Amino acid sequence: MIGLANEFLRDISTSEDRAMNWVKENVEPFLPGTRIVGIAVGNEILGGGNPELWEVLLPAVKNIHNALDRLQLADKVQVSSPHSAAVFATSYPPSAGAFKESVMPYMKPLLEFFSQIKSPFYINTYPFLAYISDPDHIDLNYAIFKKNPGVYDQKTNLHYDNMFEAQIDASYAALEKAGFEKMEVIVSETGWASRGDPNEAAATVSNARTYNLNLRKRLLKKKGTPYRPKQVVKAYVFAMFNENLKPGPTSERNFGLFKADGSIAYSIGFTGLVPSSAKSLITMMGFGSKQLTFYTIFAAALVLCGGITKVASHGLQFTHLFTHPGGLDPKIFLFCPKPVTPSSP
Repeated sequence: MIGLANEFLRDISTSEDRAMNWVKENVEPFLPGTRIVGIAVGNEILGGGNPELWEVLLPAVKNIHNALDRLQLADKVQVSSPHSAAVFATSYPPSAGAFKESVMPYMKPLLEFFSQIKSPFYINTYPFLAYISDPDHIDLNYAIFKKNPGVYDQKTNLHYDNMFEAQIDASYAALEKAGFEKMEVIVSETGWASRGDPNEAAATVSNARTYNLNLRKRLLKKKGTPYRPKQVVKAYVFAMFNENLKPGPTSERNFGLFKADGSIAYSIGFTGLVPSSAKSLITMMGFGSKQLTFYTIFAAALVLCGGITKVASHGLQFTHLFTHPGGLDPKIFLFCPKPVTPSSP
């Protein structure tokens, strides 16, 4: 999946030509060599701190979709826009999930368009963030898929033994209340920090490994949630790399399976996972005059697409885009590329 960064939304929203140029430069040349399954237009816009972007999100989404359609790529590349938990007024218990009234004037027309083009609802789901915000009332084991008493939703009579599924079902409940009960929910980001500040005690290598390993096992079962048992859960793991230039708490820079220098942060059980000695650099021109650099690493790792965890004994090519030569500051992630033959370490 490719991300169109938030700072480009205004320009893309006001010009179909700019949207077309962006798609021609960043998508079309790499098909079908790279398996690009979707474009995330912006990230966590609605409910975020810049209401001006709320206004331009839908026009930007439409312009990107129209560009794909004119290039006959709309049936191959899906358009979406991931949301954070900030779009919800309530999410506990799961059946109480509902969107904020302040968000609905922007969310409803966006969902209507996604419904028309058959795009899912993408949500960034972080039990880690929920836990560190209220560790006195949330069981850590419930957050990291370990044995625990779980949570009972009295309205639906459903039992939840992990927060990941509860957060997904809260999204389904909110969509139902908004009138989009048939829309699929896909987790666009989920993960656990391996390091944090003193007030982020749960951010440890052990907890990060446990969360992502158990997540992998859960997704391999290819089953649904308690509320949507027939809808196979699909998710993208965040992140491939630690983002050493990212501002904010220490945890924000430590969600990667790999460290910023390409070495392995921790193992979640894949065979053939190697440091980035087998790597290559590719350069391309991005939006306007900004030069974008791709860091490509050859390794077996976790990619979740179409409900299938793709793990191979040979290498899989993962592309992680950053714009700062001195470190990682990702703007675009390309997941689900085709297998390649790894270079010798």
